[in-house]
Amino acid sequence: MKRFFGNLLVIALFAAVVSFFAAPAVAFFAIRSAADANDAAGLERLVDYGAVRQSLRPQLTGNPAAIAPAPSFLEDPIGTVRRQLEPAVTGAPDPDVYLTPAALAALSRGEGRYASQRTGAVAAAEAADPMPKPVFWGVNRARMAVSDDGGSKTVFTFERKGPFEWKLVHIGLPDGVSPAVRPTAATQ
Repeated sequence: MKRFFGNLLVIALFAAVVSFFAAPAVAFFAIRSAADANDAAGLERLVDYGAVRQSLRPQLTGNPAAIAPAPSFLEDPIGTVRRQLEPAVTGAPDPDVYLTPAALAALSRGEGRYASQRTGAVAAAEAADPMPKPVFWGVNRARMAVSDDGGSKTVFTFERKGPFEWKLVHIGLPDGVSPAVRPTAATQ
């Protein structure tokens, strides 16, 4: 009997360790499933929308200076005053186009910057389900990448919120600019 409980304890410990390491992949597939089902409540539990919006803004403007934090008044007083007097950037792309359920589903399938044009669910015959590849795994942060046919990678960064709970906090879009019109098979 003692051996039985010892084996049971080893199996339970092994299952907990496997669950601990597999949790980011489970979160990725949960986002894909919730996006496919248009489950806004499920996506709300899995995605930190504020952090993802903040991560997308500099990528959409194409301004590398927007990624770096602005220097303080003590470091660059003239630059700080100039930034305060400059008009706000208008016409900056809206990151919310990438945060709709259809766009999140497209991003999880490796559509990259074309995901912003996705307005409805992907047809079952058209849907590709590429497997995410771990790019980085740490105790509190993990990155999963999905590649498209051309090799461009969309990177999803998850952050630990509990022992087995992970939230999407960053989406790294492939290099380039968002396309105006998605090419169709006839135009390629």
